[in-house]
Amino acid sequence: MENVILIVHLILALGLIGTVLLQRSEGGGLGGMGGGGGGGLVSARGAATALGKVTWALAIGFICTSITLTIIAAQNSGSSSVLDRIGVDTSTTAGDTPALPSGDALLPPVPGSTGGGLNLPVAE
Repeated sequence: MENVILIVHLILALGLIGTVLLQRSEGGGLGGMGGGGGGGLVSARGAATALGKVTWALAIGFICTSITLTIIAAQNSGSSSVLDRIGVDTSTTAGDTPALPSGDALLPPVPGSTGGGLNLPVAE
């Protein structure tokens, strides 16, 4: 079922792109949406054409399939985590985490030391 909705979603997306590209450019960008003279969204010129109605229908379908795919993905995920799928042990708690080495162990080696990259104490 998820695959069918995904295919419909992709077809709607391609159709929406096509209808938007087919529409005639009004020019002026967002400047035409102001309350100025004629040609605004509420005028007779702003009435929806057939291509505009198709665009709206495709956009509504695209949003509906987006929401549906989101709901399906949320149900499929359930309570599992990404870490559960890759096999990482998540049973440790915050108190079980190992302590980091002290700040001296993270410094670069001192010339002549035998730390091998870390200033680790040398057993004598």
